[in-house]
Amino acid sequence: MSKIKEVKAREILDSRGNPTIEVDILLDDGSLSRAAVPSGASTGEKEALELRDADKSRYLGKGVLKAVNNVNREIASKIKGLAASYKDIDKVLIDLDGTENKSRLGANAILGVSLAVAKAAAISSKQPLYQYLGKDKAFVLPVPLMNILNGGMHADNNLDIQEFMIVPLGAPRFSEALRWAAEVFHNLKSLLKSRKLNTSVGDEGGFAPQLSCNEEALGLIIEAIEKAGYKPGEDIVLALDCAASSFYKKEGDYQFEGASSNSGQLIALYEDWVKKYPIISIEDGLGEFDWPGWKKLTEKLGSKIQLVGDDLFVTNPGILKKGISEGVANAILIKLNQIGSLSETLEAIDIANKSKYKSVISHRSGETEDTTIAHLAVASACGQIKTGSLSRTDRVCKYNELLRIEQELGDKAIYAGQMKPGLMEHCEHKSAG
Repeated sequence: MSKIKEVKAREILDSRGNPTIEVDILLDDGSLSRAAVPSGASTGEKEALELRDADKSRYLGKGVLKAVNNVNREIASKIKGLAASYKDIDKVLIDLDGTENKSRLGANAILGVSLAVAKAAAISSKQPLYQYLGKDKAFVLPVPLMNILNGGMHADNNLDIQEFMIVPLGAPRFSEALRWAAEVFHNLKSLLKSRKLNTSVGDEGGFAPQLSCNEEALGLIIEAIEKAGYKPGEDIVLALDCAASSFYKKEGDYQFEGASSNSGQLIALYEDWVKKYPIISIEDGLGEFDWPGWKKLTEKLGSKIQLVGDDLFVTNPGILKKGISEGVANAILIKLNQIGSLSETLEAIDIANKSKYKSVISHRSGETEDTTIAHLAVASACGQIKTGSLSRTDRVCKYNELLRIEQELGDKAIYAGQMKPGLMEHCEHKSAG
């Protein structure tokens, strides 16, 4: 295996204009790779620590020069000359950091190196990253969960629910799923315009109008699906990211649509929506510390739809194991920078698979042009990806990379929406209303 010759990090900007870290790795055989690290707005408290400078004179305190310097000095001196094995390098970096949440060197510094090493090794072995990581199982193209209407912390509007997503589950292949979704996206824009509603977009490329209530968004999306010529519940279904930690105020109390609600009331609302609309997935329906509420939510809806833990699990193998043992949720959102290394991310996916929990590979609201998550979705054969709407290059570049992978795989490519059992296995109905 080729060895690491040079390590170079720099400060770049993410899709929100905030600094993030980018890392280049050069191997002794000439293989050169680059990886950029994303950043979240809606973050779980137990996420690995993203190291920022806190120097108010630069980027309002959000600079990442400390993380950059940690890579260029301490990390570089430690890993130069080592074999380009991301598993071995991750172990070295985690030990070197010495903290539980990667707070000394920074999860952003460690992840940048982890991803760049894996990419360099793939280039050295003359394989695309998805094949290098996934080997024989890397042929499943994921179903996209596409955030076409934004609220919560991802938009400056009055909606509590952070993401209203369309899921083109009935498409025959990924490229067609992308086309269907794009057509719905454009029809939704026309609908919003016709009603004199705002068509500006949020952090993840979805529209962010002021609406009368959260449920109005669901109705608009159903209308857009039908206007595009597709059948809600058969061709295209819905998914939500409630990001409930953002409206969780204190133990058992939520501030939702301007009123105080408890977990039982929210669960009843979700049950009602699942009956009325073809919703097959709800992410972070309750706050990350409301484990009793999560247990009730899973008892009520866990056999009917996918219940995804994002802030709940923060891609952490240990927290996921706790959730599995307590019967909380039935799926995990996978975000590389929540845990801060590629090997720990793959470990979380493996634990989920073994316990029959689904995995959803995800972007962050502060993204870059890096397309690693497209490769991770195919490599892991998890069958689902969240990477935003059908606008903004930082989102679309991941979809375009999946189109390239689909073409490269040719006849071997299978669209996860066509696999049985699939995402619909828990869903009691297949049509809206």
